[in-house]
Amino acid sequence: MPGQFQPLPGGGAAVALDDVEISIIRSLAVQLLELIGPGPAEDASDDPLAELFADGPSEPPSDPVLRRLFPDAYGDPGAAPQAAEAEEQRAHSAEFRRYTENDLRAGKRDNALAVIRTLDTLASASAGEEGAVLELSPQESQQWLRALNDLRLAIGSRLEITDEDDTDLLYRLPDEDPRKPMVMAYLWLGGLQESLVATLMP
Repeated sequence: MPGQFQPLPGGGAAVALDDVEISIIRSLAVQLLELIGPGPAEDASDDPLAELFADGPSEPPSDPVLRRLFPDAYGDPGAAPQAAEAEEQRAHSAEFRRYTENDLRAGKRDNALAVIRTLDTLASASAGEEGAVLELSPQESQQWLRALNDLRLAIGSRLEITDEDDTDLLYRLPDEDPRKPMVMAYLWLGGLQESLVATLMP
């Protein structure tokens, strides 16, 4: 089972992780959590209903990773629409973002937190041992799947990966290239994600 998710009886998935792998995934999930930021209710309000009625941002994030995680809902990024069409797409995207981004951020925070919490439980249970087998419930498996996807999108954005050709080039990077550790994490997380998808397929 090393490095590959396997199905559990009754649903869910399991994977063997060593201490280094646990540390890497947890660190990346914490960084993702910090990048996404706190929710509106965490920022200021004590009213539990305030977040439900809070408007989200209407403009795309300035950080390229956040733009990748929260893209515009309208418009083809590879197309060059006419000025009037582009203005209409921006208006629709701004309206859609205002009503959906807070919920999207909350979902991504919950998924990253699920990864951190399951890894912390695993680390506590396996104290003194070198690695352990992580067992996820069906719900945790879905949260992990979404979080792994977000982590790969974030790293891919930092590496400026836009298509499959870019991924092919990553395999040929020399060891001394400073991007190499990030590339290795990107490829490894991709393998984990693929095995989890295969595990959860009916």
